[in-house]
Parts: sequence; structure tokens; C-alpha cells
Amino acid sequence: MESLVFKVGAWLAVAIAAIAAAALAQDAGYALHMLIICGAALITAGVIASRSEIPVLGRLISHPANVSDRYYDDVIRWGVVATVFWSVVAFLAGVFIAAQLTFPLLNLDYSFTTFGRLRPLHTSAAIFAFGGNALIASSFYVVQRTCRVRLAFPALARFVFWGYQLFIVLAATGYLMGVTNSREYAEPEWYVDIWLTIVWVAYFIVFVGTIVRRHEPHIYVANWFYLAFIIAIAMLHIVNNLAIPVSIFGSKSYSAFAGVQDALTQWWYGHNAVAFFLTVPFLAMMYYFVPKQAERPIYSYRLSILHFWSLIFLYIWAGPHHLHYTALPDWAQTLGMVFSIMLWMPSWGGMINGLMTLQGAWDKIRTDPIIRMMVFAIAFYGMATFEGPLMSIKTVNSLSHYTDWTIGHVHSGVLGWNGMITFAAVYYMTPRLWGRERMYSLRMINWHFWLATLGIVLYASSMWVAGIMQGLMWREYGEDGYLVYAFAEVVAAMKPYYTIRMLGGMLYLAGGAVMVYNIWMTIAGRLREEAPLSDAAYDPASDRPVQPVAAE
Repeated sequence: MESLVFKVGAWLAVAIAAIAAAALAQDAGYALHMLIICGAALITAGVIASRSEIPVLGRLISHPANVSDRYYDDVIRWGVVATVFWSVVAFLAGVFIAAQLTFPLLNLDYSFTTFGRLRPLHTSAAIFAFGGNALIASSFYVVQRTCRVRLAFPALARFVFWGYQLFIVLAATGYLMGVTNSREYAEPEWYVDIWLTIVWVAYFIVFVGTIVRRHEPHIYVANWFYLAFIIAIAMLHIVNNLAIPVSIFGSKSYSAFAGVQDALTQWWYGHNAVAFFLTVPFLAMMYYFVPKQAERPIYSYRLSILHFWSLIFLYIWAGPHHLHYTALPDWAQTLGMVFSIMLWMPSWGGMINGLMTLQGAWDKIRTDPIIRMMVFAIAFYGMATFEGPLMSIKTVNSLSHYTDWTIGHVHSGVLGWNGMITFAAVYYMTPRLWGRERMYSLRMINWHFWLATLGIVLYASSMWVAGIMQGLMWREYGEDGYLVYAFAEVVAAMKPYYTIRMLGGMLYLAGGAVMVYNIWMTIAGRLREEAPLSDAAYDPASDRPVQPVAAE
């Protein structure tokens, strides 16, 4: 009882402090964020006092009666639901801002709906809300099963999940209000950064605590990838977001770095956010879920270890390739380029390891849409990790940088690699977490796959063509030594490709909508009656050699 009173009292104290901070706020954005924190603290205090879960989510987060309680999976179920929800938010925001580039009137002449406000909302929703929730949920799922032990510190795990959702809400509302420090992939202001640091330390404690308590002597390779992700992101986040606030009652802050040092710090962070948030932990997904779904062991466990240590060593040095032809010293630019090119080897080693795991099970690509998604994801991992080093070469970079070729590269990786492997992991976990025989509809997974695939093809190919055209038009000089094309002419030439990009995004969003329905019906315990995804039955009457016919 005393513990309960202490917990409720602590959260009420947080709520009171947040109200006081809102009253003393020096700007509207800070005041709104303090009120959001106050509301979150009051809800938490109410839930703790009633000793119940939030009733609004109903069966989505409740523990199914037919599922074993050997592992603590409640927080993973919440994570799956959050992943699916935030995926639709991210895709919808992406389609809307793509439409704004084609039809500028959609900016609506309103500050909250301009491209500049919504673009970071889209990127953060895709990377940190959709991707982050998938990583937290899958890491908790994988670490328990590979260590054969229940998740350490369940209460702290619940704090990690709900604290992370609060971070997402604070970041998203800040972007809409213009509360941002203008750092790519690190836009939230100082107090939101502090909150995320607290949540991340709790995440580290839960994950490492589970490994320490393991009943399996060996630490499976996927856990090494997840652990590298947690540690590296903590380091990157803290260093890049070192800042001095103007006031503790205001949102504005100034970076601890300036000039070229600030640029180098930012892109040391920016590229390694791609490395340690969008690559390393998703490889952990690959190394667990691909063998489980294919029912085959990893092709080469030794190669997976080599893959891990090579990536960890090489990736951290590649950031300067984002600053070619800038004030950054030339030796630093070259260093980033060289290490980027060296990344080809371990990246493709991991791709080969993932694909060769299907050795002896390639027939499942025809009948198992989840395996198909995994193979597609691994293939796009290979393509993206070939294209990235290629674009880091100075000669290529002089054409590609600042163009939509980069946009095509990023989205082919995020939609093809991160998106597809996440969808596959969600489809794998959902029936097992809720105790269902299978997903509601395998054919809907197939529809999701083809909608997403067509969307990616339209999106990436249009941006590749548009980006190369853009770069060539920018550097075209006439006989008089002046540029041939004005900036407005280049923008006008991009419009057809922006329209194709928007259509591709709409198809990808449609696939996400199919996933939402499929997941919802699976959780509800429904099974769709449908023909199996297998070869047609043998019919001897129609399946016979063609009889030769004499020529006339």
C-alpha cells in the first residue's frame, strides 16, 4: 500500500511541476508540452491508483487467456499495436507532403500544415514512431525467447513503452508548432531530448537485465545487434543534442557546437542514425525472424559474427561523406568515402547470409507471403547498401547530392528494407502473441506485398530519374558560360515525377491499410475462409504435352 501511495504521489508531483512550468512558460509551444506532460502524469497516476490497464484499448492490450505466461508479452502486444498505428500515420503524412510538392495549394496557407512543418513529422513518424516501436517490441520478443527467460523488470519495460509514446507525441506536436532545433533526424528540443535519454537508459536496463538473467549460455547474434543499437543510439543522441537552453521555461536552445564542427557532429550522428537505427537492429530482426519463418538455421553463424563486428567498426566512420565539397577538411571527406566503400563487403555478406538461409526452402516464396516479404526486404538491403557507398564517391556525389536521387535512395531503403522486414516480423508475431492459429488472411498479406512492391517501384524509380535529371540540369552550362536552366525551370521539369512519387506513396499506404485490417481481425480471433496460396491441383486432363501439328 505504501508503495502504491508513493508511486501515485510521485506522478501527481510531476503533474503539479508541469502545471507550474506551463504557467511560467516563455512560449506557447513549451506551455502546451508541459500541459501534455501534466496530462500524461495524471493518467499514469490514475491507472496506478486503479491498478488496471487503460480500458479504452480493450482486447488489444489485454493478456489472452490461451497464451502461456512464460514470457512477459503484454508490452510486446502494445508495441505491435503502436507499430501498426504509427505506420499509417507516417505513410499518410508522407503521401500528403508528396501531394504538396505536386499541388502546392495543399499547403493551405496555414503554418501548421506547411511542408516545412509536416516533413519532419513524416520522417520522425516513419523512423522513430513506426520503426522505433517495431524495434522495441521485437527486441523484447527476441531477447526473451533466445535467452529462455522472462523479461527483466516488467514495470520498467512498461515505462519504456509508454515513455516512448510520450516522446513521440511531444516531438510531433513540437514539429507542428515549429518547436525544433533544426537538426536532421534530431529535431526535438532540449527537454524532449532529456526525456528520451531517461527512457533509453530504462530500455538499456531492461534489455541487458534480461540477458544477464538468461538460462541459455550463448548470447544469440540478434541480441548483439540489438545491444549495439541501444548503446550506439544513446551515445549519438547525447553528443549530437548537447545544447544550452535559453531558459528552463522556454523551448529554445543553442547547440554546444558551431560552424564546421557542428556540421560534422550532426552528420556523424545523421549517418549513424541510419546505421544504428535503420540498419543494425533490423538485421537483428532478419537474423531471428527469417530462420524462424523459413524453419531453417542461419546459413553461416560465423559469417553473422563477422558481419556484426565489421559493421560496428566501419559504419561509425562513414558520416563525413554527407559533407563532400564543403568546408570540412578534404582528408575527413575522403575518410568518410573510403569507409563507406569498405561497407560494401560486410553489408553484402549479411545479405548473402540472409538469402542463403532459405537454402532448401526456396519453394516457400510461392506459398508463404511472409517469406516473400523477407526475401524482398533482404534484396533491398543489398541494393541500398550498394547504392549508398556508390553515392559516397566524390565524383558521383557531385551529381547526386542535394537532388531527389538521395530521396529515392533513402526511400528504397526505408520502404523496401525497413518496412518490409518490419511487416514480416509483425505478421510473424501477431498470431503467436494473441494465441491465434494464423493470420486472419494470408491472401491479404499477399495483397499487402504487391501493393507495397508496386508503390516502392514507382516511388524509387521516379526519384532516381528525377534526381539524375535534376543534377544534370543544375550543372548544364551554355556557350556563354552561364547556366542553361533557371531554378524554376528545373522545378517545373520535376512535376511529372513528383506525381508518380505521390501515386507510389498512395499504393504503399493502401498496403498499410490492408495490414491494419488484417491485424485487427487476427486479434479479434477471426479466420478468413480462402483458397490456400499453393500450386494448382494436378489435372491430368488439362496438364498434358501439346500435340505436334504439321505445318501447312
